[in-house]
Amino acid sequence: MDVTVFSTKAYDRRFLDEANAAKGAPHRMRYLEVRLTEESALLAAGTPAICAFVNDVLDRPVLTRLAAGGTKMLALRSAGFNHVDLAAANELGIAVGRVPAYSPDAVAEHTVGLILTLNRKIHRAYARVREGNFALDGLLGFDLKGRTAGVVGAGKIGTAVARILAGFGCRILVHDPAPTPEIRAAGAEIVDLQTLLASSDIVTLHCPLTPETRHLIDGNALSLVKRGVMLINTGRGADTRALIEGLKNGVIGYLGLDVYEEEGDLFFENLSDEILQDDLFARLLTFPNVLITGHQAFFTVEAMTAIAATTIDNLSCFEKDQRPRHPVAASARSAAVGGSENR
Repeated sequence: MDVTVFSTKAYDRRFLDEANAAKGAPHRMRYLEVRLTEESALLAAGTPAICAFVNDVLDRPVLTRLAAGGTKMLALRSAGFNHVDLAAANELGIAVGRVPAYSPDAVAEHTVGLILTLNRKIHRAYARVREGNFALDGLLGFDLKGRTAGVVGAGKIGTAVARILAGFGCRILVHDPAPTPEIRAAGAEIVDLQTLLASSDIVTLHCPLTPETRHLIDGNALSLVKRGVMLINTGRGADTRALIEGLKNGVIGYLGLDVYEEEGDLFFENLSDEILQDDLFARLLTFPNVLITGHQAFFTVEAMTAIAATTIDNLSCFEKDQRPRHPVAASARSAAVGGSENR
């Protein structure tokens, strides 16, 4: 099947080509670096399937243009599908497939990496030492052992994070509408969100982005947390303006982000020679207790291999049965906080 792949980098081509070759190269992949928008959708004309990433635009106008060009299948290289107008896809006869799980350990380990880096100021110490400054002032951290970590969303990633932090000797609190046996086996205490926020030294978000979880951490939520709390966000759900206010008044003592509300115009691109036009993001970068990575938590060999293999499998199943292996129905709604989402 002919497939137009949007928002591709060299690493996407590498892993998709390897996965396709492993199955006998059944698909003809046409790689485009351009992000999918209403204008660039014209480039997919004549191809029955397209492959898209998290920051591609998949609203009704884009899907309408794709359908007019003959697209019948949308293969997402992601677990999340909040950027897809599923009702429009259903009306237009476009099947949607996703990657429901790839490597939860990749995101979980990156989450803990953010925690350790912020706590021990490793990023600041690295910069100092390179300039010959070996002073320890301002680098004081705390032991993770004995601290309380609150995990919001106990899907595969949240459960992996809980296991790792339990290994450090943390007390683990979890808020999830449907806690699994696995999260209970990790020694977590299941609590409501208010209790988690009020009791945790570290709060880490691992819920899918839905209308219910958008701005889950807002001004009201921050009024409940311990002063100086560490907040880690690798799964969306935080109000950027509220975060900035919390940093200014000292309520947030540490902030680690791998995702950002308006990341579509920033992440996955080299903008080092440009002036950032996003004032909120620029403001975040001014705080010394903020650490931001560009949506790279998923980016391991294991995760990329799994994403590519599942994507190729979705395409092959659609070509054979007109249904991807892992379909997303028009009525799909993620649980309010966590559930089975990979992220």
